[in-house]
Amino acid sequence: MKPEHAAVLPILLPLAFSLLVMFGRGVVRYQRAVVVGAMGLNLFACTWLFQWVRREDVPLEISFGGWNAPVGIAFYVDLLSATMVLVTALIAFCGALYALGDVGRRTWGASYGFFLLLLITGINGAFLTNDLFNLFVWFEVMLMASFAMMALGRRRFTIEGTTKYVVINMVSSFFLLAGLGLLYGKAGNLNLNIIAERLGSSSDDPIILTSCALLLMAFGIKAGVFPLYFWLPASYPNTGFTSAAVFGGLLTKVGVYAFFRVFGGAFAFFSELTGDIFIIVGVATMITGVLGAASQMYIRKILSFHIISQIGYLILCLGLFTKGAFAAAIFYTVHHIIVKTNLFFVAGMIAKTGRAEDLNKLGGLMRSSPLLAVLFAIPALSLGGIPPLSGFFAKLFVIQEAFEVEAYLVATAALAVGLLTLFSMTKIWSEAFWKDSPRNSPLCRFPKIQLVPVAILCSITLFLGFGVGPSYQISEQAAEQLWNQNSTMALEEETQP
Repeated sequence: MKPEHAAVLPILLPLAFSLLVMFGRGVVRYQRAVVVGAMGLNLFACTWLFQWVRREDVPLEISFGGWNAPVGIAFYVDLLSATMVLVTALIAFCGALYALGDVGRRTWGASYGFFLLLLITGINGAFLTNDLFNLFVWFEVMLMASFAMMALGRRRFTIEGTTKYVVINMVSSFFLLAGLGLLYGKAGNLNLNIIAERLGSSSDDPIILTSCALLLMAFGIKAGVFPLYFWLPASYPNTGFTSAAVFGGLLTKVGVYAFFRVFGGAFAFFSELTGDIFIIVGVATMITGVLGAASQMYIRKILSFHIISQIGYLILCLGLFTKGAFAAAIFYTVHHIIVKTNLFFVAGMIAKTGRAEDLNKLGGLMRSSPLLAVLFAIPALSLGGIPPLSGFFAKLFVIQEAFEVEAYLVATAALAVGLLTLFSMTKIWSEAFWKDSPRNSPLCRFPKIQLVPVAILCSITLFLGFGVGPSYQISEQAAEQLWNQNSTMALEEETQP
């Protein structure tokens, strides 16, 4: 397989199989087989692409139709984007398996598999594109697919959450399109490499500053940062567990990825201006998210607020703006995608077993389902930062970088948020597993197929923790490529005689 072909497969495979799903609309068994098969093939293709990019240590640039930038559509596959599509493929495959036991036949028959495949297509396109307008297009594909997946429940509270989700994301799309219009008018192109070359000395241009502000707003809404996160805890808890797991693991990370690709690369010349903004926003996001989680008693609401909290760590790394901070953010992103998706999976199994999601109505699961307790403990303790799990090292790397730049208050805030995160996880443990059940009704059993994706993600969490050395080396290699793509330092070296 040629690397150029492998680079487009993460988009072509789910897109092509989504059309195959529509041929069997209403035939649930056929749709399930096609979706699981498509996600398996996609995982294989993304693994091959990741291995090639890592081995060659050279970013892969593709211009479609033989048209080079600034005319043609361009893909840029470095180790960061290859890592993101690989993790996306893993989550998509696990989500497809989990959906076999979670999503009802009626929802499958309403083309749930089609929209799941379309969502993965949009996410992969956002990770691979090197053009901001095409990033906008892939954002819209994601929005359309996620909107449909949320609305398929046909319940009143589901529609309410979906409406909030789609309205605020349409506002985000408006900000993004307006910012791109101003940027195009100034640079004459939206290719990230060309933007860096043409605007490297335009940090005081009012048009570029306005465009920068609009992009900050747009990506901030997509990522769920303070104070633009309010749509997330109102939407994710009101959709199905499979959808919530895939959304919680991946969608906000696309916004974070856009932050790093744009403001860590093409707009790196704004780092002195935006650095303090990202640090303040990152800390505020961490604190408000974890406090929101600590105040909730519904599992999915707790986990939704923790998405916000953990995003704060990633935005903080962008504010620190060091190569080590970029590496810490990449490792943290992979860890968080896997752990957060798994926690939503386990939450669905808890709700199925205990017939409730309210912690006040749960209890006794430790005795009735010890395996479920173990499956919850691994990602929960990892999210809380307990060694030697991946979450401990992810937080450690971020705090180390904060100390490196003498941001001691920031490091203290990160430590405090980690402790409050652990408090929320222990609250779920004590209420759902440890205390006696407040209800006398018999417990249900979750479908056995759901054990497979949960066990896979638990194993990877353990691997990232116990094998942190090789895992972090990949993050450092990816950060090196990102740092050198369009950073100010790289541009200065290129212009030296």
